[in-house]
Amino acid sequence: MNAPSTASPPTPPPSAGALAPDGTEPGPRRTTLRRFLRHRLAVVGLFVLVALAVGCFGADWVAPYPRNAQDVLLGATPPSGAHWLGTDQLGRDYLSEVLYAGRISLAIGLSVAVLSTAVGTVLGGLAGYLGGWAEEWTMRVTDLFLVVPAIAVLALAIQGLGSSPVTIVLVLTALGWTLIARVVRAQVLSLREKEYIDAARVLGVSDLRILWRHLLPNLLGVIVVNVSLSVAGAVILESTLSFLGFGVQPPRSSWGNMLSQASGMVGTSQSYLLYAPGAAILLTVLAVNFVGDGLRDAFDPQGRH
Repeated sequence: MNAPSTASPPTPPPSAGALAPDGTEPGPRRTTLRRFLRHRLAVVGLFVLVALAVGCFGADWVAPYPRNAQDVLLGATPPSGAHWLGTDQLGRDYLSEVLYAGRISLAIGLSVAVLSTAVGTVLGGLAGYLGGWAEEWTMRVTDLFLVVPAIAVLALAIQGLGSSPVTIVLVLTALGWTLIARVVRAQVLSLREKEYIDAARVLGVSDLRILWRHLLPNLLGVIVVNVSLSVAGAVILESTLSFLGFGVQPPRSSWGNMLSQASGMVGTSQSYLLYAPGAAILLTVLAVNFVGDGLRDAFDPQGRH
């Protein structure tokens, strides 16, 4: 007679919502952070962005030389131990100039991303929730801005209004809110049909409170991802405008007009002047896109599948 089996039942695989060390289920914030940290490129991108922000906005302490410190007798010299990225035609340390120029480029990118996302979220949210003439007018204006050639409009507007950083931010914001407005409108059209929205209306909750307390938290993922990705688009647009001569003007400097000033050095011994601002723009755009991908996966884990 065979002895009864004493083997224990197989252990079930760990669930996606594993318990925290204290025995409780992790909250949504901790779960979102854990998903983001699993995205290695996003973590690397975040580290690069933080390093660039610290270097540029803290250039007064990080830069090896003061801003616009000229040594005309030295002139343009290739990278060396004393000047890691070399010097330009005026003998200025190029690493210091790149850091100070990045302060304007990053400030414009961040400002445009935040302002355009705020404007687009408000207009898209109101259009989707109110419907009717508000939705119709908002979407027609959005369609109009989407078909307008952005670079041409930006160049004309900046040429007429001036090329200060504040003007560039306002003009870029005026053209950058349309995409997030369409996305938010689509999300709100879906969310406003949910049962908890109907219950809030029955209880007499005001429309403003419904938008603020019930709809906006559900749009947080879309908003955060859009802010991160809008930084890259704003940096590229500002650099393009400055390269074409319509953006930031001397004595202010940005990565775009540094590229413009060095554009004639291709194929010469001073071609190194192109590499640093170009690499800074490339690193910023890649890092922002990696962070955006990580945030998208963190807020919407099914999106990557």
